[in-house]
Amino acid sequence: MKKYIFIPAILLALAPVYAFAPAATWQIADKSVIRFSAGGEVGGIFKTMKGAVVFDEQNPPASSFDLTIDVASVNTGNALMNTHIKSADWFDAGKYPVIRFVSKKVVKSGTGLQVTGDMEMHGVKKETTIPFTFQNKGATAVFSSKFAINRNDFHIGKPGGDVDENVKLDITVPVVKK
Repeated sequence: MKKYIFIPAILLALAPVYAFAPAATWQIADKSVIRFSAGGEVGGIFKTMKGAVVFDEQNPPASSFDLTIDVASVNTGNALMNTHIKSADWFDAGKYPVIRFVSKKVVKSGTGLQVTGDMEMHGVKKETTIPFTFQNKGATAVFSSKFAINRNDFHIGKPGGDVDENVKLDITVPVVKK
């Protein structure tokens, strides 16, 4: 009788070890796409994103993101506009070379997920919540998000004009499990 009680007791003792396995570390792949559009013909992509991604699909609160976008990697499809958007009139890439997002919390929300953290852009840090989805493909996965931010919150450009104040973002980030 003691043998049969002993085995379940060992399994119960080990259960917490497996229940709290660490979140997976993911490496950002080269084919990340960060598209933005601000009305009319104003839009483009940022070509370079780097950072640390720790994500646990089963336990989102154990996840964290520390991401940077290279402002100089912006491409609008127009050489003159590329120069202008990097200038002090807009992103001021020389003074503020990166856009950075550091998460504070990750939670499930409806059919997707949300990450809340500090977005720092153009010298302004603001708490931002970003909805996203995660498509797990085993050793690879894709994070996707569509949301808008108000460029005036980060003092980018002058208020009004031909550029919408709410800039739409469409982000696709493929990752590989480390």
